[in-house]
Amino acid sequence: MKCDLCSHDAVIFVRYNGAHLCAIHFMEYVERRVKKEIRKQINLKPGDKIGVAVSGGKDSMTTLHLLYKTFEKRNDIEIHCITVDEGIEKYRLSGINAAEKYCKDKKIPFHLVSFKDIFGLTMDEVASIAKENSPCTYCGVFRRKCMNLVAKKINANYIATGHNLDDISQSILMNFVRGDVERLTRLGPHKRIQPGLIPRFIPLRMIPESESLLYAMVSKIDFCNMTCPYREKAIRNQYRSIINELDMRSPGSKFSILSSYDQICPILVNNLEKTTLTKCKCGEPSLSKKCKACELAEKATKKLNKGQPEEITNSDLFPFDTIG
Repeated sequence: MKCDLCSHDAVIFVRYNGAHLCAIHFMEYVERRVKKEIRKQINLKPGDKIGVAVSGGKDSMTTLHLLYKTFEKRNDIEIHCITVDEGIEKYRLSGINAAEKYCKDKKIPFHLVSFKDIFGLTMDEVASIAKENSPCTYCGVFRRKCMNLVAKKINANYIATGHNLDDISQSILMNFVRGDVERLTRLGPHKRIQPGLIPRFIPLRMIPESESLLYAMVSKIDFCNMTCPYREKAIRNQYRSIINELDMRSPGSKFSILSSYDQICPILVNNLEKTTLTKCKCGEPSLSKKCKACELAEKATKKLNKGQPEEITNSDLFPFDTIG
């Protein structure tokens, strides 16, 4: 099949709009949408810094590449890479190496922070004492704290994450099913700025996971293609399957979920009071005296010392297996 816009061979058939695109026109197609999302989500000013959360996987490496490509000729905007080492043996090192190599080649400041340094724990240690599903509970909470700490340290104005359309639509459905209206309003991009929290935005918000992967491949971006060994325990997998099946039957369903959310989110925000945060003893903003990261770290440390499995209730577990 030939590209609809030129005589080159197509690399993709975009089912939701019926277009056949070659590699060049596909990359342009992705880049246009990402630039539009950046303009829509954040208001950049000269001197601003963007911290990019990079695991080394296809989505975060694509995000880093697209932001670098967008701002490489602008001396008034800085791009920094923030990589978190969760401490997962035989998995994390490959991603760290991919991110660090890209940053070295492009002269992007690279910042590495580890769970071990911040919490005194590795993800492997946590998983060894956690019951089914709970490793993702810890990981999400710990990663968000690590990213926020580094972003504040480098005086970043925003944190860009590599979540794609699939991730966002899954989180929307998860929170609808759970009836968690407040968390729905906090999925990002963040419009309400809370003191001590660096706002996040999502450049790949309108890019399906399959297109993120293809973009990384045709752009020849080096990325880690390994799967986290704890992913199979995530509750999110159930919603991934449901939404993928919907999209197979009705192409564009993921966009429809996101569009519906965008229409109702302003109403939800206006009807919810702004949450007042306190400060945890660690210095990070918190809903209570102790932030969730410190609470979970202390629980895990105690259980590790006793050699007992961690007790996690469903109410503890479900809210943190999200991207919000």
